[in-house]
Amino acid sequence: MALLHRAELRPSKLELLVGWLPGRQWFAGEADAPVSRVAAYRFDDPAGAVGLETLLVRAGEGPVLQVPLTYRGAPLAGADRFLVGTVEHSVLGRRWVYDACGDPVYPPALAAAVLADAGQAEEYFEVDGERQVRAPSMTVSGSHTDRALPAGPADEVVDGDPTVIRVGGVELALVRRPTSADTSADVRTGVPADGSAAGRLVGAWPGGDAPMLLAYAR
Repeated sequence: MALLHRAELRPSKLELLVGWLPGRQWFAGEADAPVSRVAAYRFDDPAGAVGLETLLVRAGEGPVLQVPLTYRGAPLAGADRFLVGTVEHSVLGRRWVYDACGDPVYPPALAAAVLADAGQAEEYFEVDGERQVRAPSMTVSGSHTDRALPAGPADEVVDGDPTVIRVGGVELALVRRPTSADTSADVRTGVPADGSAAGRLVGAWPGGDAPMLLAYAR
């Protein structure tokens, strides 16, 4: 479960992405345009120390982009390549924001969602000692496979669309510009819709085309 805080962020997550997104090779949209949130989903960090949130956003009138982020209370050693920036959280203080693909807590969580349909974290607030669950802005579903789930950090991350994360003998592909999962095959990745990939993660959100291919294993 993901505990949320009613807090102010400076800059906001979306403001942080305005400057970061155009530098990605998979970026599509209007450079320096406001970034708007389409939907989001979260995974759980078993240790409860790192926030794991995937944002689906648009830059201006551009296509939907998938941006998984991690939020940490201190810098992650050796991860400067993946640093998106820092924000000031009115409850938690300074937070270091990373492209989650390069954060060691993310690949096992993504693998569990893709290969074991582990699902997304339930989000809630604590208000006067009572738990208030926030309804998800989208739904995700994965595959049920018998593959052993990898643990630990990625062995290699290759940025692009898809961004390839190699971890524990599994190759995960994160689709940066989600495409329809109902077509006979994704035109960029060639992954068939019949599930012949080792596993897939698809998502749907109100007002979007459903289902959309978010990630897969190959």
